Amino acid sequence: MGSLQLPEILLIAVVLLLIFGVGRISKIGGELGSGIKAFKDGLSGKNDAEKPEQETKDSDEKPQE
Repeated sequence: MGSLQLPEILLIAVVLLLIFGVGRISKIGGELGSGIKAFKDGLSGKNDAEKPEQETKDSDEKPQE
C-alpha cells in the first residue's frame, strides 16, 4: 500500500462535501483553527496574565451562599 495520491485525496474531499456540505465543513474548519490557536496560546502562556482578572471578576459577580 502506497501513500495517497492526488486522485484519492480529491475523491475523499468530494465524498466529505457530499456528506457534510460546504457550510458545516467551513464551520468545523473554523472551530478546529480556533482550538489549535487556543492550544498554542495555552502552551506559550499568553493568556496567563488575563486569567486572574477574569477569575476575580467572575467571583465578584457570584452571589454568596
